[in-house]
Amino acid sequence: MPKRRKAIVLALALVVAAGDACAQRWVPAWIASPAPDRRDGAPRAPLQFADQTVRQDMRLGVSAKALRFRISNELGDAPLKLDSLVAWRIGTSARRMPVRFAGRDAIVVPVGAALLSDPVAIAAPAFAQVALSLHFPDPTRPAVRRTALRAVAGKADVADDAPLAYRQNAISAVLAERDEAPATIVALGDSITEGATAGLGSEGDWPALLARRLEQACPGRYVVLNAGISGNKVLDAGRSHSALARLDRDVLSLPGVDYAVLLEGINDIRHSGAPEFRPGRSADDVILGYRQIVARLQMHGIRTFGATLTPFGGSERYEPVSAAARGQLNAFIRDGGVFAGVVDFDAALRDPARPEFLPDPLTRDHLHPNRDGYAKMARAIDLSLFGCQPP
Repeated sequence: MPKRRKAIVLALALVVAAGDACAQRWVPAWIASPAPDRRDGAPRAPLQFADQTVRQDMRLGVSAKALRFRISNELGDAPLKLDSLVAWRIGTSARRMPVRFAGRDAIVVPVGAALLSDPVAIAAPAFAQVALSLHFPDPTRPAVRRTALRAVAGKADVADDAPLAYRQNAISAVLAERDEAPATIVALGDSITEGATAGLGSEGDWPALLARRLEQACPGRYVVLNAGISGNKVLDAGRSHSALARLDRDVLSLPGVDYAVLLEGINDIRHSGAPEFRPGRSADDVILGYRQIVARLQMHGIRTFGATLTPFGGSERYEPVSAAARGQLNAFIRDGGVFAGVVDFDAALRDPARPEFLPDPLTRDHLHPNRDGYAKMARAIDLSLFGCQPP
């Protein structure tokens, strides 16, 4: 090859390499999994939004140069109409920024679809709070899992002191623009992962507390995303699609996932409650689901850590058959050789004197940990599983 041609080829390679080094990346900074309408409210007076502005505050798991917002109607049953979308960083004097979609201020999201906004010029450090307000012009029952939000009538600003409510909304993700991608961890689970008993808007769920630990130990290297949904099961649909059914949408569709922590199965093995009292799934059934989830995540280069199921003795649906199934599942999680590692929440939380029970100071209903319980769960996770070696 002539020297001049070699020089040109080398120069082009250097330009491409420099471009790759400077390329911006969009990474997930916050998520809320889509979930079917819970049909809250009475049949003649359904709980919905109608000519209301809804504000949701969200904690960013990583720093950002700019943001994009994903609006989901993936599980809705009617077109989703929205307008007057505005975002801002909470606690600063920065102006509120319009959120547009291909330049549009109003959108209609088709049934089964999600729309990603244009970039919004909001820069923020890790763990900053951002707000997004959106106006629902028509009666609407959105289909993203319940979160803490505020709502007021008409098109209006929603004040910081407007009352919080635990409602379904339409925001399913916030993406952050960054120079480098952090290692991304998705917590896939049910209400114990969602943090439904941590306190409304408190960020006291164990994934949020794990994120704080990682940031303190290994700053800027990790983001932890909460894909928990109350009532979720590994195998069967209930209040939401099963973990198997939602795996592609809630984990594999996210860019750059490196790790998953799976805490699922307690809702599968418990009986259905009154009036039917249908028996729960067997441990062998749930293990089949575990194997499928791990195998599918492995195909995408995602390492899955199994979390042992926490005690539920004394809860309303506790009985010996499901208690035995929990023991079998925990033995498989610890010793089955399927998971890349183990997070032993059972060992961290159980009452030494009564291993089938949570200690009374850590629970309110003998099933769900309280905030102190979630904090103990977060502290029990070995950060070296994710390659973080604190000094």
